[in-house]
Amino acid sequence: MNDATDYSRAFAAKPQPLTLEQAAWITPPMQAVDTEGMIDVPRMRRYRQNRLREQIRAQGLDAIILVEPLSIRYATGVRNCTLFQMHIQAGYLFMPAEGPVVYFDSEPGRNTGSTLETIDETRDDLLPLSYMFAGPRHDEWTRKWADQMDDLIQQYCGQGARKIAIERAGFHAEQALVEKGHLVSDVAPVLAHARKIKSPEEVLAMNLTIAVAEDGMTRMRDNLRNGVMEQELWAHMWSALIEGGGEWLDYRLLASGERTNPWQQEASSRMIRAGDLVVFDCGMVGPFSYGADISRAFRCGPGRPSDYQKSLYTMAHTEVMENTKLVKNGAAFSEIALSRHLPPRGFGDQPYPCMMHGLGMADEWPVILHSPDHPEFYDGQLEPGMVICVESYIGEIGGVEGVKLEDMVLVTESGPITLSRYPFEEELMTKEV
Repeated sequence: MNDATDYSRAFAAKPQPLTLEQAAWITPPMQAVDTEGMIDVPRMRRYRQNRLREQIRAQGLDAIILVEPLSIRYATGVRNCTLFQMHIQAGYLFMPAEGPVVYFDSEPGRNTGSTLETIDETRDDLLPLSYMFAGPRHDEWTRKWADQMDDLIQQYCGQGARKIAIERAGFHAEQALVEKGHLVSDVAPVLAHARKIKSPEEVLAMNLTIAVAEDGMTRMRDNLRNGVMEQELWAHMWSALIEGGGEWLDYRLLASGERTNPWQQEASSRMIRAGDLVVFDCGMVGPFSYGADISRAFRCGPGRPSDYQKSLYTMAHTEVMENTKLVKNGAAFSEIALSRHLPPRGFGDQPYPCMMHGLGMADEWPVILHSPDHPEFYDGQLEPGMVICVESYIGEIGGVEGVKLEDMVLVTESGPITLSRYPFEEELMTKEV
């Protein structure tokens, strides 16, 4: 089987279970019904929790304590005021290597959590970790929180000092747990290595988000005209996201004309003019809290693109296409960096900060830099189930315009499969670079 038609036939013949390759070609209905149960959500939740438990044990830990809402979402499926809880700590989750998962949150979160098979106990004795709620009693409340966590650790992990990994609870909370005699470390490696491998259900969920993002791209393209403001155009992506059941955009990376060089300027009130390039990066967290990270470039009409615009676009497209070929099972990050496509001289002097990065519930590990000689480079290897974003930015230093393109690619045993399907702009392509 080597195309979407073959995978569709396979799915019709045998709905479950799917392979990664089959899932890559399917965009499931937004709401599953009894005849269209393409996303087995309970199985997806169980898979993720099992991945976390495996990493807890593999890294010699007794338990983890999660505070970041996306981490709690990954571990259990529960969601409650996610954006609020990203900057005001409220709910938290206790997960031992073996034993009950205990969730603390306000009433809306507890109501949701009590319906999920991934949570064994919901607790209403929530203690404020945020200074907003605790104020000058912050140290007092975090010590009580440490007592609360210590009770759970002694009950489910055994008596005595234990190895506990924790995230974003704050200095006072972590110190209070250390004072209880526990060995406290950062939970980031546990989360990174659990989340890196996606199940077929997760790929289906990501395809839903990609479909929503590509709807937003179409709306932007349809509304691109001389005189529209950048932020007005970007609002169409937000509209598609919310209507499609998604959550938020991580940034507002849309720029036009001279603001496309250098890259990473956010949408402004600049009025887009005929002949401008319009470049964007969607950075979306959509349905089921899964990410879509895709970049495209349009040209505002009427008229035809200049040879220079076509040259920029074609170089960026070539870089994405050539580097996608490197996304292979077992490929070392250093091997990828050494084999990467090099843009023509003068056009790769201000590249995107990385050549590739992982994606799941938003951006995640790994980050593959352009050279093993970079002081921040680390090695690793690709595995089936990883979703990798392949990046390109092409623009001369001091140049008038630049082009950013990006695709999402699934690593499989049989080779890379590009999940993002939104077409590239034929009018901006040239045969000569």
